[in-house]
Amino acid sequence: MRLLIVGTLGGQVSAAAKIAISRGAKVAQVDDIATGMNALRSGRSADLIMVDVNLDIGALILALKAERIHVPVVACGIGADAAAAVRAIKAGAKEYLPLPPNAELIAAVLAAVTEESSSILFNNPAMRETLRLAEQVAATDASVLICGESGTGKELFARYLHKRSKRADRIMVSVNCAAIPENLLESELFGHEKGAFTGAVARRIGKFEEANGGTLLLDEISEMDVRLQAKLLRAIQERVIDRVGGNQPIKVDIRVLATTNRDLEAEVRGGRFREDLFYRLNVMTLRLPALRDRPDDIPMLADHFVRKYSDANGIALRPMADEALAKLRAHQWLGNVRELENTMHRAVLLASGDAIGPEAIILAGATRAEIRPSPSAESMPAAAVAGVATAGPETVRGLVGRTVADVERDLIIDTLSHCLGNRTHAANILGISIRTLRNKLKQYSDDGLRIPPPRDGDRVPA
Repeated sequence: MRLLIVGTLGGQVSAAAKIAISRGAKVAQVDDIATGMNALRSGRSADLIMVDVNLDIGALILALKAERIHVPVVACGIGADAAAAVRAIKAGAKEYLPLPPNAELIAAVLAAVTEESSSILFNNPAMRETLRLAEQVAATDASVLICGESGTGKELFARYLHKRSKRADRIMVSVNCAAIPENLLESELFGHEKGAFTGAVARRIGKFEEANGGTLLLDEISEMDVRLQAKLLRAIQERVIDRVGGNQPIKVDIRVLATTNRDLEAEVRGGRFREDLFYRLNVMTLRLPALRDRPDDIPMLADHFVRKYSDANGIALRPMADEALAKLRAHQWLGNVRELENTMHRAVLLASGDAIGPEAIILAGATRAEIRPSPSAESMPAAAVAGVATAGPETVRGLVGRTVADVERDLIIDTLSHCLGNRTHAANILGISIRTLRNKLKQYSDDGLRIPPPRDGDRVPA
C-alpha cells in the first residue's frame, strides 16, 4: 500500500503518516498539487492520495483524469467541517477524514482501498483447477496469458498471481489496452520526453518503467494495434524500452501478465495479432469459465456482494429470498461476475422489507430469460445473437426481414440507453470489448444516428 500525502493536513501530516506506516503503508509527502503530479509522472506511484481539503481538490482530480492516472483521493481537514466535506466530495474526493487523525478511521480507509483483491470465491471444479494452475505458476517469473469473457475476473487472477509471486512486495501496474486511444497507448506504456508530441508538456514515465522490479498487467492485450505489438515484443524479449521522443534505451526488470477476452490464436490467423508476441506471452495460459458455466457459484457470490454493499451503504443486512435467488440462477449473465456484482449492488439499494425479494432483482435488471445461441447462429455477431436469443415469439417474428446489422445496431443502442449511456457497463452486458463498442458507436454517429451521451466518469470517445 503506497500512500501519497499532498499538503500539510493542518499540521497533522506526521501523525497521519505514523498511523499509516503502522498499518503497513509506504508514505510519501509533498507540499502542493503540482509537486504531487510531478511525483506521479516520474513513476512514484500511489494506491491512495490523502490531500489537504484547503487545496484545490477539483484541480487535482482533473489533472489526474487528464493524464489517465487512476488513484482514489481522500480529503482531510481539521474537525468535522460539513461544508468542507461536501465541497471535497463534490470535487471528486472519495471520502473526507476529519483531523486530528483517528487511527481506526484511517485504518478503515486504508483497508477499503487495499481490500483483498486476490480473494477468489468459488465452489466450481473448473475454477478450482484454474486456481491450482495459478498457484503452480505464481512463484515463477513466467509470462501468463489469462483468457476469459469480460467480467469473469481476469484482473483478479492477475493480482492473485502477483500477490503470490516473489515480486509481491513490489508494485503491480495495470494498463487497459482497450480503454486508451491507439495514438496515446504507446506513450502510456513506454513514456515520453517533453515535447515529443503536441501536449507533451513534461517528461512522463511509462507503465514499463513504473512497474520496474514488479509486475506489469496488460489488460485486454488483444485490443492493441498490431503496429505497436512489435515494440511491445522487443520490450518483453530484451527488457529494454525507448520513451517516445527519446534516444536512450532504458532497462526494465518486470514480469508480464496479459489478459484477453478474444481467441488469440484466431487473431493470429487473421493477422490481427503477431504470432511471435503470442508465443512470448503464452508461456502459461489460464482459462476462466463464464459465470453461466459455474451456476453453483452464484449463491455464494450473490451473498458476498450483498454483504459488501450493505456494509458500504450502511444498510441493514437482508437475506436473499428463494424467489430472488431463482431469478439469479435463471439469468444468463452475459456480463459475468461483474454484471452480478452490479445487480446485487442495485438490489441492496432497492430492496424493501425483511429480505431481498424478486422485485428488487427485477428492478436491478436481471430478468431476461436468456438462452444460449444455437449452433446455426454461430456466424451472427454475439450481440445480435443475444438479442434474438432473449426475444419472445412475437419479437422474433418482428425481426424477420431485417438485416443482422440492423438488429445488432438496435440492440447496442437499446442496451446503452438502458445503462444510461455508461459505455463500460453496456459493453459488459453485450459481451463485447469497450473498443468494439466505441467503434460501433462512432459508425452509427457518422451515419447520423443519435447516440446516448456518456455518463459522468465514463467519458470515452463515442
